[in-house]
Amino acid sequence: MATVVLLSASLVTLSGCNNDDDDDQPALSNITDAVVNNADFSLLEAAVVRAGLADALRTGTLTVFAPTNAAFQAAGFANEAAINAAPVETLQAVLQYHVVGQRIGAADIPTAANTAVPTLSNGTLYVTKDATGVSVNGARVTQADLGASNGVIHVIDRVLMPATQNIVQIAQANPELSLLVAAVTRGGAPVLDALSAAGPLTVLAPTNAAFQAAGFADAAAINAAPVQTLTNILTYHVIASRAFSTNLTDDATVTTAQGGTLRADVSNTGVGFLGNGNNNQTAKVTRANILATNGVVHVIDRVLLP
Repeated sequence: MATVVLLSASLVTLSGCNNDDDDDQPALSNITDAVVNNADFSLLEAAVVRAGLADALRTGTLTVFAPTNAAFQAAGFANEAAINAAPVETLQAVLQYHVVGQRIGAADIPTAANTAVPTLSNGTLYVTKDATGVSVNGARVTQADLGASNGVIHVIDRVLMPATQNIVQIAQANPELSLLVAAVTRGGAPVLDALSAAGPLTVLAPTNAAFQAAGFADAAAINAAPVQTLTNILTYHVIASRAFSTNLTDDATVTTAQGGTLRADVSNTGVGFLGNGNNNQTAKVTRANILATNGVVHVIDRVLLP
């Protein structure tokens, strides 16, 4: 696998001409200069400069999944000052996760769900192509095949974060999921081991407010519940495959690890799931596509009942 060499450099736009060009088409810019020349990539440009990757993206044959300014802002980087306040090592890891060491045009992507594509950070992207278009880790490709002299750029609507934690660790690190963690702990080794397994898994993670609305006011209430009851509920939130939001279709039936089924509710306003015991009240996904080392997590606002 090719490796990006981290070089401290400022972005300097290169210009030149191709004397062998027989037509009037302008020469393509390299990937770095293509980013510089696109106003919707100004935060990506700032991140590339901060990470010292400008020269690396000028050479080699690459595919870059390029987040827009709006994507960076949604990820918490409001402006260039926020980019420049981020640790260099973090930006390097995140940006390299968006880069593949070969040219992959949209036509080269197989029509399939979650094709694994290695990145320059030694991570893996999961690329889906279907009738609705192309997505990667649940982020939509909003514009494909922007040409560059050393590869291709695909514009995406979300910053992709490489996985550094498994599903249990993600829950443990989120204070809004502390009651879910308490329930997993109460479920004991069978539940904890299942959620820490290699996977891939998809976990629908109810927030603390969701557990409270379901009658579990606090950790004490969780610990007073029968273990089998909690196990039955928890495993109803687990799907034995990797399912990003873009992999779901409206009204599709999804089988859970508990053995029962859920129904997906997909619309222009978002994604949700309906449990058989939820009286037609959909659990809405409030945060989607959190990548884990063993799958993906979607945070939901209601406990699903079998």
